[in-house]
Amino acid sequence: MINDKDKSVVRELAKKYMSLVSTEAQEKMFLRFRDTNDLKQTRPPVLLDEIPWYQMNMDGELDCVCEDNGARDVEYHFRKAIFYMTHFKADNLYEPFFRVKRAVDSTGIGIDWKAADIKRTDETNNIVSREFEDVLELESELEKMHDPVFTLRPDKDAAKMEFLSELLGDSIPIKLYGFGFFYYAPWDKITRLRGVEPILMDMYDRPEYLHAIIKKFTSAAHAELDFVEKNLDIDLGPSLHCTPSQISMPDAKGLKSSWCRSMAQSFGVVSPAMFKEFEIDYLLSVADRFAYTYYGCCEPLDDKISVLKSIPNLRKIGCSPWASVERCAEQIGGDYVLSRKPNPANVAISTDPEVIRREIEQTVKACIRYGCPYDIVLKDISTVSHNPENLIVWAQTVNDVLDQYYDKR
Repeated sequence: MINDKDKSVVRELAKKYMSLVSTEAQEKMFLRFRDTNDLKQTRPPVLLDEIPWYQMNMDGELDCVCEDNGARDVEYHFRKAIFYMTHFKADNLYEPFFRVKRAVDSTGIGIDWKAADIKRTDETNNIVSREFEDVLELESELEKMHDPVFTLRPDKDAAKMEFLSELLGDSIPIKLYGFGFFYYAPWDKITRLRGVEPILMDMYDRPEYLHAIIKKFTSAAHAELDFVEKNLDIDLGPSLHCTPSQISMPDAKGLKSSWCRSMAQSFGVVSPAMFKEFEIDYLLSVADRFAYTYYGCCEPLDDKISVLKSIPNLRKIGCSPWASVERCAEQIGGDYVLSRKPNPANVAISTDPEVIRREIEQTVKACIRYGCPYDIVLKDISTVSHNPENLIVWAQTVNDVLDQYYDKR
């Protein structure tokens, strides 16, 4: 049973949330997101994501008061969304309903990573430094790996929907959905099983073994997608891992109405040839099952874009703080979306508007020069040194720059 106080708190927040997202300005923003992904020249979306929310509480706005743990989770969801829309002069990815993802159990792949050491600079931060134990040093260990087996859990779905219906009442619609987009980053997972250095050494010393590993992960990915196609509805949603997902696909169905989101962050230092051999050649069969592919995260890709262009349905390419935006824009042109990731170090301690302005102007000028559709997403924000104003200033400064080149939001 949920007490009346918890219901009242959450429902009032839900109503305030709905008043903020149910506007004409929101509809225009989502159309601009779609136009960008459709390769049209328009004002780029500006987003903040992966925010250190535990450092963002101003004047108690993120303080939760609900007694029930489940109610507190929903309360916190709305408080963060309201905070974002109230304080940041930026775009957002919020919808006029509350999403609930269908419950699915998995057997896993038979192996898991082990952290040999963990280093922390802040006990309250979930961002930590890990040293991983090499659990795949012996090739015989790979035999333990198998394709995952998935099972729908309608009992969990029913319980969740019953709880939320009682909690939220008619304050906001509730939407149960099955699958959005596919987050495919096998080398991030393999890094946790082996560590970065053993993988890089294997490219020279044991390439056959490295191929055997990535083949296993590719098989596991197809097993998951086979399950999705047979059992889950596809509802793309507004966000594609820190970037807008909207795109014109009126007649598309199934996975062909969705995105593959991929990366190989530990491959930032390898040659384009090895990048193709160990990453792209295996990605192709997975990416082919989707409408579009968005590639790249924190790794610099300005020397690998020619290889990325071999992905037939490539639509968006990440341009990290460690990549040259000039080189990326020149190679991307109007053929793909350039997803620019500004440097989060510029908000980590203090914020200098002039530094932010120079970084954003460099991006804007390069993309205009080469005709690139683009978005700007500040992400991987490990810390703002408990100063929320850093992000507020960042968002204001970025949009002030864009106002000089485009119609206002």
